[in-house]
Amino acid sequence: MSDLLRSAMSARLAKLPMDLPPLTADEEAELEDEESDDALGALPGGGYSGLGPPAIPRQVGSNRDTKSKPKPPNPDFAPISGASYFSEALQVAVPARQLDCRVYYTPPKKANGTVLVCHHGAGYGGLSFACLAKELVGMSRGEVGVLSADARRHGKTKSTTETEDEDLSIGVLVEDFVQTLRAVWSDAGAAPTLLLVGHSMGGSVVTRSVTPLLDAGYRVSGVAVLDVVEGTAIDALPHMHSLLNARPDGFDSVEAAVEWHVKTKTIRNALSARVSVPGIVVPSSSASTPSGSSATESSTTAPTGTGGTGSPHAYVWRTPLRSTAAYWQGWFTGLSASFLSARTARLLLLAGTDRLDRELMIGQMQGKFQMVVVPGVGHVLHEDDPTHVAEVLLEFYRRNDRLRMPAKVKGVGEA
Repeated sequence: MSDLLRSAMSARLAKLPMDLPPLTADEEAELEDEESDDALGALPGGGYSGLGPPAIPRQVGSNRDTKSKPKPPNPDFAPISGASYFSEALQVAVPARQLDCRVYYTPPKKANGTVLVCHHGAGYGGLSFACLAKELVGMSRGEVGVLSADARRHGKTKSTTETEDEDLSIGVLVEDFVQTLRAVWSDAGAAPTLLLVGHSMGGSVVTRSVTPLLDAGYRVSGVAVLDVVEGTAIDALPHMHSLLNARPDGFDSVEAAVEWHVKTKTIRNALSARVSVPGIVVPSSSASTPSGSSATESSTTAPTGTGGTGSPHAYVWRTPLRSTAAYWQGWFTGLSASFLSARTARLLLLAGTDRLDRELMIGQMQGKFQMVVVPGVGHVLHEDDPTHVAEVLLEFYRRNDRLRMPAKVKGVGEA
């Protein structure tokens, strides 16, 4: 037992009755294990990457000892259906992209209203915006709608080809996003006004989608980027594999996956985690394992393939972040310039004031965009505090929603 732990235990024992028996050798060994589990270790990068949750030691549901008996599911972390958070869950055919895209949608009450279109970050899914969507619709009394979709290789979006295209480069993701919206609203003139919202990787996608949507005739009243900055994200990329080593390989149950996200504060809102996390893990029997894959975090790379499990866990990640490594640099390079040049109103929501890079600092001083720092949240700020984020987005929408004139203004004397 280390001197530090021995001192702590002595202080505890001093407050207890003196007739307690001394610790056995097994008890001392167990305490040593707990002490080592609680140590963060030398993890580089400061925890923020713009790619996903910060580095967290594998404490809950990591199952490092694969021979240990699985823990029974904790009902406090049981999955919650997204049915009460969106009006519809649709499979939208996007033949131009060979995708069958899962879309969650609550339309605005008025046909010509505004819809906030949300794109999730890498490894997450459309239901990441479930709690935020409910807040937005409720606060606005249906004045705005919300659409959130699962990206390629995420959630319930499927490839319509026999072999799924695993390409997640930024150009592919942008085209997927634009074509999905064109499939939902084929007539740009009759489509609602769109306000684009993207978290992490999704922020890069929506920022680059503004121009092609405007060129296609759609109305875009604004773009909101959630907790991703080019400079910070790129600086963290060399450390990403070390950070991913801190994530568990898999889980004994969906409840264990939810519990890990909540207890490690990867998602600080248990309700949101119970809605969103079940969609980002899959039974290990439905995932394929390539030869030579890392034993940590990336025990699977194909999210919906078939084949052997290759994992001692009942559930594994649907989209292991390590399998997307080839695209990280492309996601974020040029993000700041694209954001600042977007031909629409711009909003940047951050979890901390230290996130800005030099280009955005200059842009902020020049008044080129609105910036809001949300207190008391982590990287997935829209899940951690959906009420506060909804208030900010609604205020942004109301200030920048464009006044739409009638298609034809009658002349003087016309009936």
